Amino acid sequence: MSEDKLPEILLSLEIDDPALADRLAALLGNVAGLRLAAPGERAAATVVARDPRASEDIALTQRELDVLALMAEGASNKMIARQLGISVHTVKFHVGSLLDKLDATGRTDAVAHAARRGVIEL
Repeated sequence: MSEDKLPEILLSLEIDDPALADRLAALLGNVAGLRLAAPGERAAATVVARDPRASEDIALTQRELDVLALMAEGASNKMIARQLGISVHTVKFHVGSLLDKLDATGRTDAVAHAARRGVIEL
């Protein structure tokens, strides 16, 4: 490949708001070295618009957010307890509460649900 020609980057847009999707497509469509992916085409990167209201229906306490952040890092209940200065029993209570509030089947599922809903950033 010649030095003056950069490889093309394939970008997909996953945006529910059609007006916003059209505006971004118009802006990004003219960027040199960037091509927008067709529906179903595999892209190198994806722009996803999160609905800020999606996380409003989940009322997590600050302590639950702390526990969730440590769960996202792969910490065990014992490690979370030590890090937050609480008992393992209290961590189990918070984990159970998170599973209920996020309608999750397990710890990994809870982290995935929270990330998709914009509650946490991974």
